[in-house]
Amino acid sequence: MTHDPLTLYKLIILYMLNRVNFPLTKAQISDFILEKEYTNFLTLQQAIAELIDAELITAKSNRNRTHLAITDEGRETLTFFEKRINSSIKEEIDSFFHANELEMRNEVSILANYYKSVSGDYEAHLEAKEKNTTIVEITLSVPDEDTASAICANWQKNNQDIYQYLVGKLF
Repeated sequence: MTHDPLTLYKLIILYMLNRVNFPLTKAQISDFILEKEYTNFLTLQQAIAELIDAELITAKSNRNRTHLAITDEGRETLTFFEKRINSSIKEEIDSFFHANELEMRNEVSILANYYKSVSGDYEAHLEAKEKNTTIVEITLSVPDEDTASAICANWQKNNQDIYQYLVGKLF
C-alpha cells in the first residue's frame, strides 16, 4: 500500500473509473468510499478535485449530478501505480461493481437537464444512452421552469416506458 493516504484515495478513484466503460457520478464513488470508511467526505472531495486539476479525470455537471470519467492520462497513471492499491481493496471494488453495475449504468445513462432558452421559454433536454450511444434524445420547449423541472424528474422515472411507447408508435 502507498504511504500517502491521499494518493491511495486518488488511485482508488482512478481504479473505479477504469473498471467501468461509462462515467460514474460523484455520489456513486462517494457512496462506496465512504461506506467502506476509507476516508471522510472532505478528503474525498479534495482527492477528486486534485484528479480533475491534474486532468486525470473529467467532470461534467448535469443538473444535480456530476459525472466523472477517467482520461487517457489517468489510465496511463493508473498502469504505473495500480500495484499500490491493496488487493483486498480491489476485490471490494470489483465485488461492488459486480453487485451494482447494472443499476449504476442505468443511473448515468439517463440524462435530463433544462435551461432557459433565448425565447424566454425553458427547454427540457432528455437523453437515454446505451454504451455511449444515444438511443433517444428529446428536447421539449415549455413555458416555465417548474414544468421543465417536472419533465426532467419524470424522465428519470419513466424513460423506459416513454422509449417503448415511441418505438411502438414509430415502427
